[in-house]
Amino acid sequence: MSRPLRKVVFPVAGLGTRFLPATKVVAKEMLPVLDRPLIQYAVDEAVDAGADTLIFVTNRYKHSIADYFDTAYELEQKLERAGKKELLALVQNVVPKHVRCVFVTQAEALGLGHAVLCAKPVIGDEPFGVILPDDLIWNKGPGALRQMTEFAASEGAGAIAVEEVPHEQTDKYGIVDAVPVNERAALIKHVVEKPKPDVAPSNLAIVGRYVLPGRIFELLEKTRPGAGGEIQLTDGIAALLAEQKVYAYRFDGTRFDCGSKLGLVRATLHFALEDPSLAEATRQFVNAAKH
Repeated sequence: MSRPLRKVVFPVAGLGTRFLPATKVVAKEMLPVLDRPLIQYAVDEAVDAGADTLIFVTNRYKHSIADYFDTAYELEQKLERAGKKELLALVQNVVPKHVRCVFVTQAEALGLGHAVLCAKPVIGDEPFGVILPDDLIWNKGPGALRQMTEFAASEGAGAIAVEEVPHEQTDKYGIVDAVPVNERAALIKHVVEKPKPDVAPSNLAIVGRYVLPGRIFELLEKTRPGAGGEIQLTDGIAALLAEQKVYAYRFDGTRFDCGSKLGLVRATLHFALEDPSLAEATRQFVNAAKH
């Protein structure tokens, strides 16, 4: 894990059923928070962490993500002719010039572990990151993945993002049992997928950021499918713990669960309040809604 992180995986093959009927035609990762889709926030975070290769694990129906990162010739020509240079720059710079996008198809929805495994031909044995775009993490300083990448490199280990959740919600998350080493990090002893509150080892929940060694692929290939025939990433990580250190990392930032309608609304309001052109009007609207 001493090599720099260059590649980040985005598992985006899910159907987004919580947002039907919109997601019948729009990938959930393309749902906007203000004027930018969720996937753009995730990509920006990956680039901030030093990634130059972005691997999107998608399905055969979701073309909008690939279209978003492709060149829109007609649109760009119209903007250029109209002299709309700022808008043209927005369209052309969704990813920096040195960053490449690779699209891999997950033929069947066989779990997060399987989605990550689909990226093996692109990643090889390098350390890599995983970002779940549903979890939008905002921070004024370094992004969550960059924080984790720097920590993982300093320790020569893997890192998983965690945050505390109410005890009654442990059955919605992967939960870690870990020994604190500093205010941000804890050495993981084991992980449990969605334990009932009465048997959960802690309330430290895994959220959508991972920094992992290439070795995880071999372990995922040996992982047996669990409930629903899915290969869980947490099972692969559990096997990895027997061989090397993996840390739970409390990132500096605010997470918005944009896999839910309420989370998407909260994120939209937050970013509106951060936008100088929208902040005052948004504040007035929120205050009026209270009465």
